[in-house]
Amino acid sequence: MQEDIIIQISNRLKGIRKNKNITIQELSDLAGISKGMLSQVENNRTIPSLTVFINLMKALQIDFNDFFKDINLQTPDSKVIFKKKIQYQSFEKENAQGFHYQRLFSTTFYEYHLDFVLLTLQPNAKRMPVSTDAYEFKLLLKGEVEYIIGNETFLMEEGDSLFFDANEIHNPVNNGKEDALLLVVYFFKPKQ
Repeated sequence: MQEDIIIQISNRLKGIRKNKNITIQELSDLAGISKGMLSQVENNRTIPSLTVFINLMKALQIDFNDFFKDINLQTPDSKVIFKKKIQYQSFEKENAQGFHYQRLFSTTFYEYHLDFVLLTLQPNAKRMPVSTDAYEFKLLLKGEVEYIIGNETFLMEEGDSLFFDANEIHNPVNNGKEDALLLVVYFFKPKQ
């Protein structure tokens, strides 16, 4: 078992963009893709097509050999993925205020890409309801959250969990006075 190569590529793209002091908007304009698509690629939410990837490489003026030299393509001997807390990767999503994500790790298991994330949801955090091409598992570790999925609302307390097809429009709401903490596991559907 190994951490997914895709996350290594996503992190490398994001790191190069930031090192060159290029904004997401500037890079998306240079590469001819939407800002939302670039954000999804950088945050390991989608796998770019070869055309999109090539456009990003050209826009960042990166040599393919240099780009891949630090990507680990080897399968480790260990059957365990171990991460220290300091190795968790923070990321933000577009148009979400008060939503703070930390990727614990990402891997592929059979045909599913799995993403394990801690979500800290600040009081009165805001974002538009979203849908994701995945199944999602949520475990509320701390606080209280009102979770809206389609036309249903679930009042979650510490220890409660949800599992649902995230193609359905959904959104968590923290109406409390303290941060809420959720463990989120995304089971991305295989590409058809």
